Amino acid sequence: MMTICPAPGFTWEVELWKVGYETVGGIDEAGRGSWAGPVYAAVVVFSPEDIPTELIGHVRDSKQLSSGQRQKLAGAIKKASLDWGIGHATNHEIDALGIVPATRLAAKRAIMRLVRPPDFLMLDYLILEDLTMPQVALVRGDQQVLSIAAASILAKTGRDDHMNQLDTLYPAYSFETNKGYGTAAHQRALRRVGICPIHRMSFKPVLAIYHAV
Repeated sequence: MMTICPAPGFTWEVELWKVGYETVGGIDEAGRGSWAGPVYAAVVVFSPEDIPTELIGHVRDSKQLSSGQRQKLAGAIKKASLDWGIGHATNHEIDALGIVPATRLAAKRAIMRLVRPPDFLMLDYLILEDLTMPQVALVRGDQQVLSIAAASILAKTGRDDHMNQLDTLYPAYSFETNKGYGTAAHQRALRRVGICPIHRMSFKPVLAIYHAV
């Protein structure tokens, strides 16, 4: 049974606004553990002048929400935010760079979609080492910081929509259902029909099945 953690709030954002950071961005990713498709990242910036307190209690880590809840909240987050951006790195970039560097690349691409770079970044575990702006990596940041939780929802819904589209190109793998993760059905499909162009060949389970087929 899933443990529902306390809903994240604006404590971190408020403290950073108080010390002079005008734009504070929360970043999170989706799809790091998937066996196929891209990794996505999103950044969300809320305004200190118009804090959307109505999101508190509803916005959570995307894994604690149903697909319908995420889709509904994604629209509310985009409407309530000062700015937001979504970026991704392909399965080929994941294979070439590794999953962590590719996730960083997706996050940087999300930041590039903002009107202006944030003054401060808050991330879930990750640090973007070659960016000069101040940042902090938080353990379970998506359970503490509303900006990070909001970013997790945008990253997840963006990636899910993309995997649904890929399902029409590669229907044998049921990507609409498993989103590329290594479910039993996905593994059976891999053994039955082999890999497709969006599989991550650098992931050992995919490579093992590829050699076994």
